[in-house]
Amino acid sequence: MLNPLSILIPLLPLISSSQLPLVITTWASDGFQQATRNAFSSLSGGRLHALVEGLSTCERLQCDTTVGYGGSPDEKGETRLDALLVDGPGMRMGGVAGMRRVKDAARVAWAVMNYTRHTLIVGEAATDFAVEMGFKQESLSTNESEEVTKKWKEDKCQPNFRKNVHPNPSDSCGPYTPIEAMQEEDDSWQNRIDRFNHDTIGMVIVDEKGEVSAGTSTNGATHKVPGRMGDSAAPGSGAYAMAGVGGAAATGDGDVMMRFLPSYHSVLLLSSGVSPSAAAADSIGRILAVYPRFMGAVVVASVNGSYGAACTGLSSFSFSVQSDSRTKVESVLC
Repeated sequence: MLNPLSILIPLLPLISSSQLPLVITTWASDGFQQATRNAFSSLSGGRLHALVEGLSTCERLQCDTTVGYGGSPDEKGETRLDALLVDGPGMRMGGVAGMRRVKDAARVAWAVMNYTRHTLIVGEAATDFAVEMGFKQESLSTNESEEVTKKWKEDKCQPNFRKNVHPNPSDSCGPYTPIEAMQEEDDSWQNRIDRFNHDTIGMVIVDEKGEVSAGTSTNGATHKVPGRMGDSAAPGSGAYAMAGVGGAAATGDGDVMMRFLPSYHSVLLLSSGVSPSAAAADSIGRILAVYPRFMGAVVVASVNGSYGAACTGLSSFSFSVQSDSRTKVESVLC
């Protein structure tokens, strides 16, 4: 079998910078660039403060409708939020998953890190915790998200994430019951994944002292089964950071990515002396060896200021970078 890494590396230019501080963010549309700028301009308050400010920017701007309120409604038409913060020094973490009725997912994740001894709080309990910490409860639905759900139901709930159930989930809204005859995994559904329906903001920050933090925020997959947690809030999958080494963040099909922990794997390779671009490519290659139709990308940054990315399932992947007064957009071929 061919090594996927040997296939991917020739397509990926070595991207690097010797400047610190550094902010690198998945995707490069206007909202993601603004998130990068806000994070960079907030570094005087510390890298974690900057990380939260950057992620919160995308939550507020509803980046590509895949971050923050009013996007990616589940089967019941409700938007739920996931977020994760990872700080390299001390391996501190805080996250929320499936949080309802509170807009500030990244800030609540910060509260989990700083006001509990836990790493992750989920579901209705995450909402309860947020309210206890002083956050406001409000609907996360918008006219647009309600219209998305309405059209989905009119189209017999297509596409959806059910399998091995009756009635046939390819032409029915259920309710569903399991069937005994299990079918082989069909990965054709992965072709329906793109940055507008199954995505996240992932961000890595290296401050001027070479200390690193990473984090994510997302509203998950559109029409997901209620209660589904994607990779964004899973440490090592959506994001990871290691003191003295670097950080990584992933974006794309989280149900597949979390089975491979691409952010952790990338940082582990960095610790062995592998370049950021090669580490990202290897993490993508491990997934492609099992799921050849997978869509996703990984950005990686070293504490020395070098960075890189790898992707698959798109013609190219663009991301945002800032290490001086200007936010740049860079791309890699997929």
